Amino acid sequence: MCVFADVNEFSLRAAEAAVRTINESVQSNGSFSLALAGGNTPRTLYRLLSSQFRDRIPWTKVQVFWGDERYVPLDDPRSNYRMARESLLDAVPCPAENVHPMPTELRDPDVAARDYEKTLRGYFSKDWPRFDLVLLGIGEEGHTASLFPGSPALEETRRGVVAVKAPVEPPQRLTLTLPALTHAANVYFLVSGSNKAQALPHSHWIA
Repeated sequence: MCVFADVNEFSLRAAEAAVRTINESVQSNGSFSLALAGGNTPRTLYRLLSSQFRDRIPWTKVQVFWGDERYVPLDDPRSNYRMARESLLDAVPCPAENVHPMPTELRDPDVAARDYEKTLRGYFSKDWPRFDLVLLGIGEEGHTASLFPGSPALEETRRGVVAVKAPVEPPQRLTLTLPALTHAANVYFLVSGSNKAQALPHSHWIA
């Protein structure tokens, strides 16, 4: 558990840790797979990675995925992809072919979930993805990615990506499942606000 006074401090420390993790993985394996979080909390971290830490990351070796996505067009202000693009990806030399947004343009969200699972299997070539780093947040009621308390998706054991209905707007979403998340080599929970204290796991970054 790492607790900091404010979002700026914890974002700085998380950025330092992420840079170390990225470079260690690239040195060992030649590549790095990263699953991004949405929401507002990681925005400061993304801006740091795209500015102060930009030149300390071998961006051409980084493959970018998402932990969940609101089922809206990718240019919609609510899109997790759009937030990451504006605060991170537009400012770093990560090749376009290394960026893998969840497909929200398909009519059927379940088809989109299966399509993204094929994307993951194509990269990882295993039953479950093994991300080098997953970034996650936590909601007041305890949800992470788009896995909300009581959701049937929490019981999923075979699929890595599913379509879900969330009790918040916009309700239709795509999310990685718990097995897909827990196979990651590293997971950072980025949590801001004392109102989320009851929902915290044992390992996180919090301000």
